Amino acid sequence: MTSLSQRLDQAFKEALRGKQAVALSTLRMLKTAVRHREVELKRQVTEEELLVLINTQAKQRREAIIEYGKAGRPDLANKEEEELSFLLSFLPPQLSQEELEEVVSRIIQEAGAAGPKDLGKVMKSAMAQLQGRADGKVVQEIVRRRLGS
Repeated sequence: MTSLSQRLDQAFKEALRGKQAVALSTLRMLKTAVRHREVELKRQVTEEELLVLINTQAKQRREAIIEYGKAGRPDLANKEEEELSFLLSFLPPQLSQEELEEVVSRIIQEAGAAGPKDLGKVMKSAMAQLQGRADGKVVQEIVRRRLGS
């Protein structure tokens, strides 16, 4: 099985050969974010850190899509959607709503969470377990609903 960084390098080469503008620009932005993180850490990023970076890039695209939609710029929103779908192809499959509900319920039970004051404890554990497989906002909504806050 190839590593995520190898898959990214291969996709970059294919995008260059195939003159895929959206994929190429997306990968360039991601590679830049990776380089910045490596300089910050003074070492190579791990697979988990790379997943976090891809998630961060995906989150930025989601936020941009919303903002471009509000601003009446469907052309830019469509470009961001293409970039988002490309980034998501490198992440593990996202969990369904039902699967998320089950995982969050289990985490709440394990943590012994009883109310809104335990939100931080539950979220910390949930995001550690669900890294790359669920959007943090969705997880937070489920946790808030379950804890009654």
